[in-house]
Amino acid sequence: MSHRMSRREALKAMGLGAAALGVPRSAEAIPPARRPNIIFILADDLGYGDVGCYGQERIQTPRIDQLAREGVRFTDCYSGSTVCAPSRCCLMTGLHTGHARIRGNADVPLRPEDQTVAETLKAAGYATGIVGKWGLGNAGTTGIPNRQGFDEWFGYLDQTLAHNYYPPTLWRNEREVPLLGNQNGATNEYSHDLFTREAEAFIRRHAGGPFFLYLAYTIPHANNELGAKTGNGMEVPSDVPYTDQPWPQPEKNKAAMITRMDRDIGHLMDVLEELDIEEDTIVFFSSDNGPHKEGGIAPAFFGSSGPLRGIKRAMYDGGIRVPMIVRWPGRTPAGAVSDYPWAFWDFLPTAAQLGGAPIPKGLDGLSVVPALLGQPGPEREYLYWEFHEGGFSQALRMGRWKAVRNSRRSAPIELYDITTDIGEQTDVSTVHPELVAKAEKLFVSARTDSPEFAVKEE
Repeated sequence: MSHRMSRREALKAMGLGAAALGVPRSAEAIPPARRPNIIFILADDLGYGDVGCYGQERIQTPRIDQLAREGVRFTDCYSGSTVCAPSRCCLMTGLHTGHARIRGNADVPLRPEDQTVAETLKAAGYATGIVGKWGLGNAGTTGIPNRQGFDEWFGYLDQTLAHNYYPPTLWRNEREVPLLGNQNGATNEYSHDLFTREAEAFIRRHAGGPFFLYLAYTIPHANNELGAKTGNGMEVPSDVPYTDQPWPQPEKNKAAMITRMDRDIGHLMDVLEELDIEEDTIVFFSSDNGPHKEGGIAPAFFGSSGPLRGIKRAMYDGGIRVPMIVRWPGRTPAGAVSDYPWAFWDFLPTAAQLGGAPIPKGLDGLSVVPALLGQPGPEREYLYWEFHEGGFSQALRMGRWKAVRNSRRSAPIELYDITTDIGEQTDVSTVHPELVAKAEKLFVSARTDSPEFAVKEE
């Protein structure tokens, strides 16, 4: 990181206090003149335990860990779903999977009536950009980013094509453009590196702010097709700094992918400092769901789920509880750790409040700006998920209680006290029948039927 004195450091050196630094005395609405730039960085299949500040000991993530030291690390934040597309739909639309348009990994695009974070912030005067992986509408549909509020877009539309880190083409706005270094099977342009470059260019173009950048990296998702052929789908240009480790090659590659992403996140934070806009920019870092078991790796090798039970596609917390770090220098309390429970569908109303935009009606999410600023977060009755692969599964978090029903509507409801049993090992449903009955009712009332994701009757 550069040692140039930042604006905040300069103010401190001049003896100016919290008011000059813009530190809030309470979690009130953000003053219009201080509307922050908003960057949301999303990893792909990064587990709760894959990052140093969440307990990882072998994979190096110094810049992400630095973000945690400079901001708030949330221990109880949840993704939108246990797989990619619905999780991203929840993030963008403020609806949980009981109401969201996209509830599984299917080719279902967002529609014009679906209001996104980008549309909300664009209407409030923000420049809006997305770089990386979209997965909410393919070419020619109403779901493409430029038709969902994004001014600028570069990356993969199709989530399956996003498995390939050396694609022959990517999308720039509504045009598919060739990557000349990757033609005829060549592997010269690593998509992740291109995304970092594009993100930096977007930040520099819009440094005057305010801007919203959604940076959806594909690391550490596996190239499933390559993995099926070679046994190693963890596609990365180099396994440095893990080359000499006595690990299986796929595990070396996975670690190298995560450390590469960490390095590039650090680079982007350095750009914010260079441009003297880090105090004007709130950065979110998270993952779309739990760790995968694909591409030749074993999630247990690095303890990718941490203390949690399950991985990607599970409704236990290992599939849906994710890292979440939020840094806004001078606003978020540095080095804080919060167990306030919130989820991806809270991001839209949160971003709206941060950006001085009206919060759309009919959302499942709540603004968690107070929790970001170190104040008590809004109270809620529950968080809800449903999953449409391998049957129909549901989950609820009600305060300290987690209810799970796997595979079918007639399956018994499991109940866990996750404040004392974070690994969801002891089912206490027989001890608390009143909570099971409450969960049974919420499993019905928290959702509406979807024509695209119908639940088969038993």
